[in-house]
Parts: sequence; structure tokens; C-alpha cells
Amino acid sequence: MESVRTKTQKTTPVSGFSMPEATKPSPSYVPAMPFGKVNFQLMIAGIVTILVGFFIMTIDTEPFGFGFFGLTLGPIVVTAGFIIEFFAILKKPTGKAN
Repeated sequence: MESVRTKTQKTTPVSGFSMPEATKPSPSYVPAMPFGKVNFQLMIAGIVTILVGFFIMTIDTEPFGFGFFGLTLGPIVVTAGFIIEFFAILKKPTGKAN
């Protein structure tokens, strides 16, 4: 008896499942680095904002920093800096695949 070999599609295993090569989606965007230029600019802006907030807390003239700058304005600016850092990390980088 002669065995008949049928032509099958080449498959690529993807986490336990296999997907035919013909239906495999082609990535239109593949970043070379996880962060882009805008991400780094936002990170630097966030770090500067955090440092400015700590500086604001140190210029308080009240004893032990219990004035408006040390208890209110400084912590608000530091929190804003951390929020900027959060968005800098989560922002999707833009660019084209090579």
C-alpha cells in the first residue's frame, strides 16, 4: 500500500497553540527600544518636577517644615512628578519598523 503524503501548512507554535504561517499577523510596528524619545523627555520632566517639589519643601521657613510650603505645596508638586513618571512609563512609543 502506497502512502499518500498531503501538503500541510507550516505552523509556528505560539504558547501551546499553533497558527498557520499564512494567517499569522505581520507586525506593522515593532519598536527597537521599549521607550521612545517622548518617553525619556517625560521621565526627565517628572524627575525635575519631583526634585523641585523636594526643594519647595526645604525652603519652608516654619520650624520643622510645618508651613504651607512643607505640608501642602511641596507634596502636591512631588505627587504631580510621580504622576508624570507614571504616564511616561505607560505611554506607547511611536515610530516605524525598519
